[in-house]
Amino acid sequence: MMGSTSLYEKSNSDFLDEAAVEILAPAKLNLLLKITGQRTDGYHELLSVLVPVDLYDKLKISKLKEGLEVYWSGRELPETEDNLVHRAAVRFFERSGIRGGARITVIKEIPISSGLGGGSSDAGATLKGLNQLWGNPLSRGDMEELALGLGADVPFFLLQRPSIATGVGEILQPIEDFPLFWYVIVSPNLMVSTAWAYKRFKLKLTDNCNQSKIKNLKKCIFNIPDLLSNDLESVTLSRYPFLCSIKASLIKLGALGALMTGSGPSLFGLFDSAQKAHEAGAAMIRLWQDGEVFVVKGLS
Repeated sequence: MMGSTSLYEKSNSDFLDEAAVEILAPAKLNLLLKITGQRTDGYHELLSVLVPVDLYDKLKISKLKEGLEVYWSGRELPETEDNLVHRAAVRFFERSGIRGGARITVIKEIPISSGLGGGSSDAGATLKGLNQLWGNPLSRGDMEELALGLGADVPFFLLQRPSIATGVGEILQPIEDFPLFWYVIVSPNLMVSTAWAYKRFKLKLTDNCNQSKIKNLKKCIFNIPDLLSNDLESVTLSRYPFLCSIKASLIKLGALGALMTGSGPSLFGLFDSAQKAHEAGAAMIRLWQDGEVFVVKGLS
């Protein structure tokens, strides 16, 4: 069995291997999240619109002769082997059959358990970085299978394009010519368990209105403020009602729409210009000091 360590460092570690790769792991926002069913294996069927944004974790990966070392800086994570980066690396080596090891440093900028997909993005970046470092021994299909085995969001982070997601999140249809938007993200000092939110959601049938929204997206008809909807928002906001005031503030500051992303607790406002977003972000920093505020651009 591959030896391993998982450490948290206050400063970045140096790499012994000159062939190290560096890779960015972006956060994501759910512009739409509808739960359409539940499978016998416990996974939920989804209809979602996912957009990557330029808030990044940064990974540095280098080769070791043997063993697996995972280091963290920026934000503290549990010192265990049950994190997605470690699991992704183990599965890469198992699938590829490569004899060797890796040292991985994750510089965390994305808040943890915030609905922004940081853990899943780190897992996707780990798979991509290791595959690149060893000369792409795994095919796209192999990578997608490994990603899905790590979590429903991870396949999206291999693609990193605005997409319609169905199934459990693994069936991805890139949205062509998705417009450039700016987002103000407010991430409170609070962690919300995705499993907790899904457990408390009462399943309802998806209405025809949502299907028409998806058809418009496929036809490049973008009425984004109309699109914004998240089934899990009512669950998290009812448990933490102070989040409603953050959403209201974003609207008051000129957002075209505002929504919680994922299972929360992060909320975002959508803006059609960098200037409006930065002005609103500065105002939110003054208004909301118990958490973090990010002004980010959507990626395409």
